[in-house]
Amino acid sequence: MRSTTVTLPESSKVATHSSRTTVLVRTIDDYIQLTKPRLVAMILITTAAGYYLGTNGALNWIGFLNTLIGSGLTAAGVLGLNQYLERDIDALMQRTQQRPLPAGRLQPMHALLFCAVLTGCGMLYLTVFVNPLSGFTISVIVVSYLFGYTPLKRKTSLCTLVGAVPGALPPVVGWVAAQGTLTASAWVLFAILFLWQLPHSLAIAYIYREDYAKASLRLLPVIHPDGKSTRHQIVVNCIALFGIGLLPTIFNISGGFYFLAAILIGGMFLISGLYLQITQTVKAARYVLYASLLYLPLIFITMALDKI
Repeated sequence: MRSTTVTLPESSKVATHSSRTTVLVRTIDDYIQLTKPRLVAMILITTAAGYYLGTNGALNWIGFLNTLIGSGLTAAGVLGLNQYLERDIDALMQRTQQRPLPAGRLQPMHALLFCAVLTGCGMLYLTVFVNPLSGFTISVIVVSYLFGYTPLKRKTSLCTLVGAVPGALPPVVGWVAAQGTLTASAWVLFAILFLWQLPHSLAIAYIYREDYAKASLRLLPVIHPDGKSTRHQIVVNCIALFGIGLLPTIFNISGGFYFLAAILIGGMFLISGLYLQITQTVKAARYVLYASLLYLPLIFITMALDKI
């Protein structure tokens, strides 16, 4: 009996190769999406600012880069692990349904292993190549974010306060990476970012409160749908941030130029909060969100430029 060998046309081979390449590119893109690169970039800006502000004398570029590498790996891993833990919630909300896990483009176990490796490597990298205190500080971020903030979102509106703690620690990581010790100035940076987190997060919750309600998340705008308490908290924290934002000059972290800039930048943020309080619209809540996204890089870049 004669065997017959079937040879695919060259065009079919090219098409098959092209299809495999497309699938590979899409899979890589999904893993990148899982790590939320834009949020990682924002975290690294505050970490870099903390390192630079905590540096006495010439900048240690090797230490600086090692800090960013370790922090970036950890941040990417933790943000992915959060999506793994909340994949059931994300599937219920329109704004998150197309993320890689709820959309079914990535297998949960693959995502878990990938993000766990990133997180572990990041913490170990900081501990070994920078200093143990920076590794410990970033481990506090990991634990409080994944085992504090994430589960509390299903139980209480206090989750926003708890979540503000890991969100405020990146500049502290940078500071202790540079100095090897924790000082009052590092806590000033923490306070600024802590207070920033609250109106930023509440504005997002205000905008998407119907989506969050579908997922039964216990955020403030869901518990109080009229939005009154949310608007009040946004204004109160914007006022507090306006005052705390001036402390870097008092603590000799930055100079007079920063002080004036902080008044303008903090005033812009506060005005957006007051506008929401007056108009009570989703459009105004978006202005608060946009103002918060401008505030953070502007305040830390100005602080670094006017470092004493």
